[in-house]
Amino acid sequence: MQTISHLVERVIPWVPTRQWVVSVPVPLRYWMASSQDLTAQVHTIIRTTIGKYYVHQAVTRGVPRDQVQPGSVTFIQRFGSAINLNLHFHCVFLEGVYLDRTEAGLNPRFVKAEPPSDADIAKSLQKISHRVIRKLRRLGYLEAGSEAAVATGYDPLLDNEPELARTMAASVRQRIAFGEHAGEKVRRIGSGFGYEGERPELTGPRCASVNGFSLHANTNIPAHRRDQLERLIRCTARGAVSLERLMEDDRGDLAYMFTRPWSDGTTGIKLSPLELLEKLAATVPLPRVHLVRYGGCLAPHSTLRAAIIPNASRVWTGIRLELAPPTGIGAGCWAAYLIWIWPPVLFADVAHCGSLPPSPMSR
Repeated sequence: MQTISHLVERVIPWVPTRQWVVSVPVPLRYWMASSQDLTAQVHTIIRTTIGKYYVHQAVTRGVPRDQVQPGSVTFIQRFGSAINLNLHFHCVFLEGVYLDRTEAGLNPRFVKAEPPSDADIAKSLQKISHRVIRKLRRLGYLEAGSEAAVATGYDPLLDNEPELARTMAASVRQRIAFGEHAGEKVRRIGSGFGYEGERPELTGPRCASVNGFSLHANTNIPAHRRDQLERLIRCTARGAVSLERLMEDDRGDLAYMFTRPWSDGTTGIKLSPLELLEKLAATVPLPRVHLVRYGGCLAPHSTLRAAIIPNASRVWTGIRLELAPPTGIGAGCWAAYLIWIWPPVLFADVAHCGSLPPSPMSR
């Protein structure tokens, strides 16, 4: 919740945004889940490829290439709808670039881009696919000198942590790694032969797939709809399991229902308590792996970030106030500050927060 509020209130400028969702082939999901470095390199390829699309649009309008910066915030999700290991990327991009006008003594100017066409999506995905496969060949995951993408068997996690590698590999393939159902597919709920409301499914607008990669970029948010932006980020930052859809049956198994049926009619999965723990263990990130990453003009090191992010002096308390936090209250004591701006009758409820100055509303 704090991350969502921080992004909406303090990071993402008031400009149009678009979500680009990139999925990858099943073997790559496992390799990335077991390697922080590989995840970072694949994310860099995705972020720079999409960023170059926006930069190219600005350049075609006569804007100097070396003076523009795209901006993005990426959420790395490690799970699928069936609590399976499915590492993929939700990238929220600014729908345009910022023009750096520092040398002229002016603030950065936002150059809005046109929405991508289906051809743009297919071209971007083709570049992502080629660059990632080329990178996997260089790192030894795929055989070099072959047109087909053939795995070499390179698996550092299997050599060092065989149990964890087995758990992750089974989760990616939606199978069970340990216990009485070891090696079997996760038990599904539903007929598996389609469902009554099924319709023919097309690729869809601004959606493409190739070589096991898929890209969907049809979700855009207007600049003034911060409520929609917050809902989008809330969805991309959600946890792996919804407790409202998890229930226990009469035999002690756990049924996890989907929000919508799969194309084959599957409506959920059934797991034993130990199998659920196994699936949750596979989705836990490795140590020191950041699941939210900033790129371009929104990156911490960008020279434009301070000039384009929303006004940091404004504090969100249910109403917008032009007040600075009182001396002695740090960023970690927001509860105390919220009480400080309200009538002092509530002050006694936060006596544990320490001594605070009088509320300005009581003056």
